[in-house]
Amino acid sequence: MTIEINNESEIEVDLKSTRELASYVIEQLKLHPMVDLGIIFVNEKPMTDLHIQWMDEPGPTDVLSFPMDELRPGADDGPLVEGVLGDVVICPQVARLQAEAAGHSMMEEVHLLLTHGILHLVGFDHAEPDEEREMFKLQKSLLEGFGSGRNS
Repeated sequence: MTIEINNESEIEVDLKSTRELASYVIEQLKLHPMVDLGIIFVNEKPMTDLHIQWMDEPGPTDVLSFPMDELRPGADDGPLVEGVLGDVVICPQVARLQAEAAGHSMMEEVHLLLTHGILHLVGFDHAEPDEEREMFKLQKSLLEGFGSGRNS
């Protein structure tokens, strides 16, 4: 598994826990152990540019996902497909504001956004209520599992 992380933002981010979470989520989704993932932290201006270019929406957003090989979660009995998951782009400035509003740390918010972004890379969406329930339930379960594993 290759996880490439670039912090191009002005905000310090815990890259070790970011890598650990990404690895954990990939394993829990039963993806091939040789998948590639890019994680990029950017400032508000580049995120705004990406948000406008790809979503046609103004202003910076918290996270964007750019899937590559359209990989899907594996099954216990199915073959795993090797490939490139894609990139997750996170704006720490937006994450920090959202963390303050939610009453938790910026890294907790970054972890939430990274998990959310990876789920988008493997085909999850939240456009419809049923999809949203499924995605957010799995997101919560992954974050809780990662947190309990780190605290044991």
